[in-house]
Amino acid sequence: MRCCCRRGLAVTEVVRRPRAGGGWSRSSPRPFGARLLWTLPPIALLALFFLYPLALVVQQSVQPDTGGTSFQAYADVFASESFRNALWTTVWIAVSSTVGCMVLGFLLALIIAFVPFPGARAVARFIDVYLSFPSFLITLALLFIYGTTGIIGSFQFLTTPWGVLLAEVTYFTPFVMRPLLAAFSQLDTAQLEAASSLGARAPRIVRQVILPEAVPALAAGGSLVLVLCLNEFGIVLFTGAKGVTTLPMLVYSKAILESDYPGACVVAVVNVLISVGLYGLYRVVSRRAGA
Repeated sequence: MRCCCRRGLAVTEVVRRPRAGGGWSRSSPRPFGARLLWTLPPIALLALFFLYPLALVVQQSVQPDTGGTSFQAYADVFASESFRNALWTTVWIAVSSTVGCMVLGFLLALIIAFVPFPGARAVARFIDVYLSFPSFLITLALLFIYGTTGIIGSFQFLTTPWGVLLAEVTYFTPFVMRPLLAAFSQLDTAQLEAASSLGARAPRIVRQVILPEAVPALAAGGSLVLVLCLNEFGIVLFTGAKGVTTLPMLVYSKAILESDYPGACVVAVVNVLISVGLYGLYRVVSRRAGA
């Protein structure tokens, strides 16, 4: 930076100095053309592979096969009982699954992180691998136990909404455990030792020391599970539960079985709006909570 005076006015000149290895130093901003060049490719890819297909879905929902622009498809879908039932089924299964995953995930993460037992580290590593499993694989494993030809198939458990709930809790619980284990690994053990030395029992330590530190991670994992459960398709399809029609299943039914593409696009748009709205609500709550 050089400073010079011209006619009594102080003029500050910023000199950008290139590094020896090429490129600009961190202290100097990049030229506008270079920033624009780095920004355009990801925007183009996002528009091509995400925004453009989504725009086609929205367009199909307001442009029926007869031509023109009409919101009749929205009126027909919203007035149908099948849509209201699918919306209610989607909400209560997603919320129930999320609550079950948060409770079970918190308990299992506590055991893995704070109860010493052989193989605890291996179990924690297996959770990372488990997150890569497809949802239908877990459902297929449950079919061998609760299915019509399974070990205890006489109960016909998976053909009910409770079977879908069990499958979703089984599959999505590690999505809550992973951020909790990361949060527990950063917890200061001196606080636990101090609370224990003062005579606090395990439930009180969990309630007053561990739980406050785990709330942001628990909220992050729970919000992720809620969005995933709202959009889950494979589990509901593979369980074959009778009378369980969620919004993704309704999209499949209208598009593939009924060939009602405008109606399917309407349900898809509603599903996307609910998911984006829940994510926005989570961001607001987490920001206020300081997560």
